[in-house]
Amino acid sequence: MTQHLARESGRIAYEVEGAGPLVVLAHGMGDSRAAYRFLAPQLIAAGHRVAVTDLRGCGESSTGWPSYTRTDVAGDLLALVRHLGGPAVLVGHSFSGGSVTIAAAQAPDLVRGIVELAPFTRRQSLRPRDLRARNHRTAMLRLLMTAVLGSTTWWQRYLEVAYPGRRPADWSAQLRRMEAELGDRGRMRALQAMARSAPVDAGARLGEVRCPALVVEGSLDPDWADPRAEGEAVVAAMPAGIATLAVVEGAGHYPHTQFPDETAALVLGFLEANARA
Repeated sequence: MTQHLARESGRIAYEVEGAGPLVVLAHGMGDSRAAYRFLAPQLIAAGHRVAVTDLRGCGESSTGWPSYTRTDVAGDLLALVRHLGGPAVLVGHSFSGGSVTIAAAQAPDLVRGIVELAPFTRRQSLRPRDLRARNHRTAMLRLLMTAVLGSTTWWQRYLEVAYPGRRPADWSAQLRRMEAELGDRGRMRALQAMARSAPVDAGARLGEVRCPALVVEGSLDPDWADPRAEGEAVVAAMPAGIATLAVVEGAGHYPHTQFPDETAALVLGFLEANARA
């Protein structure tokens, strides 16, 4: 059942199910909490209280927020953790990977651990040699066109390369859902604003993270010319011994949707070690 948390400039939609240590799942830009439709049930079944939330401007959360930075979303996540009686382990995908980094640095008393799925957590610099990776070049062009034109067509073209090989059984329904959501101008504007928001705020806080962290990359993620190297760089930017890297072979930018069982095994292993501290 959808609930709403009031914030100064709008409302954040979320739902909670299960009993046990709290885990909060935050999706990436252009998506909604439905992104965790495969992962969340496995965490609940394993004995966790799971909150899945729509980012500001997405899903059933309100639109028209004054800004859409990773720091803004980190504040929303921490407010939700407080509301639910935290502390919690935070799981963030892509854009939200940077947000959970910031949240962990800002409020270590509320965050027991963080999981970053294919995170945009560091300042990105496009090097000429990166453009030799065809899928990376294609993905970046399609993301750019989405951001500039506010086009659901270009977003779906991006998703075609972001999901190499295996796609979920409800792929057609997923595309229809996203098209309907992003057909709302407020939600498309949120996507565009997030796409323009560079992860410099998250990158600046990586060295301040003190809780355990797991970084998960897809081996075929076209958002980077070398996904493993990106994950290694995120881990290296945190204090020594804080973070570990796992790579899901064959996955693109959405390992939790494309390979949910493999991703769930990684997340559950992390939770077993860190959620009940």
